[in-house]
Amino acid sequence: MSRIGKNPITIPAGVTVEVKDSVVVVKGKLGELSQAFDKVDVKVEDGQVIVERSSDVKEERAKHGLYRSLINNMVVGVSEGFTKELELVGVGYRASNQGQKLDLALGYSHNIVLEIVNEVKVETVSEKGKNPIVKLSSADKQLVGQVAAKIRSFRKPEPYKGKGIKFVGEVLRRKAGKSA
Repeated sequence: MSRIGKNPITIPAGVTVEVKDSVVVVKGKLGELSQAFDKVDVKVEDGQVIVERSSDVKEERAKHGLYRSLINNMVVGVSEGFTKELELVGVGYRASNQGQKLDLALGYSHNIVLEIVNEVKVETVSEKGKNPIVKLSSADKQLVGQVAAKIRSFRKPEPYKGKGIKFVGEVLRRKAGKSA
């Protein structure tokens, strides 16, 4: 039995979960998310969501924990939300936003302007003497991670000086440079 899949998901106050035609719809104060599923049974009972499988076929065992985690992330997302923070490390690296447009100066000959989807809220923090920080927040965990990965891909941190875009709290593996 999947250890993750057999755990029930408790539904917090203010969140509604509906199951219709192999689609789970979760509504809360931060929005509405939906997820299609197959090979498993999803039931809403006594303020809990229970994900069950009918047999021990390998594909059903694999999807049991997966769909439980996806539904749990949807419930947490519509009630609390998810945030990712990216830090720009490097001389002259800057970030600013006008609405949903993120403007990044990353040492290239041009600035990179990225249009962020409306579901993700973007905020930039620039304090004197500190590295600029880009804060992304949304109810959809997958979408926040995907946007953060896209921003990080513009200038990944390099192992010698640590310059680039990294997640706040990320520990980089550093290398020694030329040694005499």
